Amino acid sequence: MSAVPAGHPTDFDFFLGRWHVRHERLKGRLVGSTDWEYFEGTSVVRHILGGHGNVDDNVIHLPAGTYCAATLRAFDAASGQWSIWWLDGRAPGSLDVPMVGSFQDGTGTFYANKTLEGRPIVVRFLWTRPAPDRPRWEQAFSADGGRTWEANWIMNFSRPSPRGSHPGDTADRTDD
Repeated sequence: MSAVPAGHPTDFDFFLGRWHVRHERLKGRLVGSTDWEYFEGTSVVRHILGGHGNVDDNVIHLPAGTYCAATLRAFDAASGQWSIWWLDGRAPGSLDVPMVGSFQDGTGTFYANKTLEGRPIVVRFLWTRPAPDRPRWEQAFSADGGRTWEANWIMNFSRPSPRGSHPGDTADRTDD
């Protein structure tokens, strides 16, 4: 599965800056669960690689405890696609397999083949903007090669109040 290459280095520019995050996460994945948990977080996003990439620094307030993570995104001009890696502060020695895809008609669609509890799955990320300055990220898993999808994590972003804070970040700078 792959998205149609249509990308540009500015595809994620809507996401630069500070964000308040409202997380919705399915408690059980690919087991028929309908039990969701809700929690808050923050994210700060800035350019890297001379504008051909970006990184976000996240604080995630899970019900079981707060942790930090980062997302690294890089644009490949030759393919017109983005690669997205997740670095989890609870396991800082490795990066996840990259999600690869692009934006088309305002929606970013990214895929990767991974495993869940030893079985192969396809993972899909969708980036949308249901309202100006309110991006949404959704993660879904498929155990049948992409024929059906189960959404299991949704993040709704909104701009924090001017006095919003992010640990260790004292400036609103989002450029290189």
